[in-house]
Formats: sequence, C-alpha cells, structure tokens
Amino acid sequence: MTAPIPRDIPDLPPIPRTHALLPSFVLASAVVNPARRPLAAVLRLLLAATAAAGVTLALLAGGPLRVLSHFSVQSNLLLALVTFLSARRAWSAREPLPSLLTGAALLYVTITGLTYHLLLADATPPFSLTSATTAPTGWAAVTSHLLHTVTPAAAVLDWLLLTPPARLRLRQTATWMLYPSTYLLFLLTRAESITPGAPGRYLYPALDAEAHGFQRTLTNALLLGLACYALAVLLVALDHVRPAPPRHRAKTGFRLQPPVG
Repeated sequence: MTAPIPRDIPDLPPIPRTHALLPSFVLASAVVNPARRPLAAVLRLLLAATAAAGVTLALLAGGPLRVLSHFSVQSNLLLALVTFLSARRAWSAREPLPSLLTGAALLYVTITGLTYHLLLADATPPFSLTSATTAPTGWAAVTSHLLHTVTPAAAVLDWLLLTPPARLRLRQTATWMLYPSTYLLFLLTRAESITPGAPGRYLYPALDAEAHGFQRTLTNALLLGLACYALAVLLVALDHVRPAPPRHRAKTGFRLQPPVG
C-alpha cells in the first residue's frame, strides 16, 4: 500500500496568489515611438501662416478693437495657434494635440466660412471687417478671402487628408458650444455699450437689434446657435465614417524570405 499524500508539503514554499498571467495593458507609445511626419508639419505650418497673415492684414486695415471683435478673426487666431502646435508635434514625432482642441478649431473656422458665404457675402450693406460701407477691394478683398474662404477650406482638407478618423467624440460638442454662446452674449453686450445709431454698433446684420428688434434678434441668435450645434454633430458623424488618410509606412529593415524546401 502507498502512503497517503499529505495536504501540505512543508519542504515547498507556498505559491503566492498573483495575477502575473493576466494580460497587462501598455501604452502603444511606450512600445513604438511616434513617427515624424514632415509633410504634415510643413503643410500645417503653411496653414498657420496663412491664418496669421489674414489676421495681420485685417488689423492693419481697421481698428484693433473692432477687428478683434469679429468671430472670423478670433477663429483664425485659434486656428493659427492650433495648427502651429500641431506642426511642431508632427515634426518632432510627438503625440498629436487632443481632439477636443483640434475639433474646436475646425468647427469654429468652418462656422466662419459657412456663415460668410451663406449669410454675409451678399448682405446689404456689404459685410466688412472695418467700418467701410462699400464692398471690399484691394487688400481688403484679399483679407476677406483669406479669412473666410482659404483658411476654412484648408482646415477641412487638413482634417480629411492629414488627420486620423474617429478621433472626435459626441460628448465634446457641448464643450465646443461654450465659445459661440459666449460670443453671442458678447456681441449683444458690446452693442449695449455703444451709442445707439453709431456705425459699427452691430457687427453682423442678422444680429442688428435696431433693424430687426430685440425679439427677432434673439430668435436669429437661437437659430444660429442651433445651426452651430448641428454642424458640430455633423462633423463628429463624418469623422467616424470617413476613410483613413493614406500613410507611408516606415521601413523596418526586416524582410520576409520565402520558406526553404
């Protein structure tokens, strides 16, 4: 007969209850270094320079306080800053900026382009960044074209061709709407601090309380806010269905050989 096997073997140490066999999660950046993207860096630097040039020309053509009060100028300033930082990160192989920031810059400059071409381009009197009452010509026309057409179109192309998809989130849209809502309040407060009848009291025809009445102006502001939110949701939806931009794969130095035999 064989002796019974004891429950505890004193010569062997107890096995600790660890979770070493469970999978551990490691950031991809800790394993694979982000690749440099010189082409994206150069293109984004050009976009930042274009937006900054449009803002500079606008400041040279009109009073700084009036020019900086325009949504188009503020959105282009934000776009210049965000794309410059994105260009630095792409050049130095660093992680991209948070989508909350890049999505906000894209949304605001897209609002600028759509609002101008749908509501302001054919307005009477013509929309102007300065106090002029005639259609912009010369450098004023170049400035308006840069701020309202070139930079919005270039920002959308940067998003489609140089930015990975599915980075924007629906929960970010509420945060993005804080700035347009605050800006609408700023416009109404600014108008109340200016003498009635003064030129340039209302920067945008749709928000002119003297011409439309306060109730109609608030209705227009609400409709504009809803349109901006709908545009934000649309950008998020498109970001999740658009194809990924083509990316160049870096050579690793390893090549697979055909099997022998």
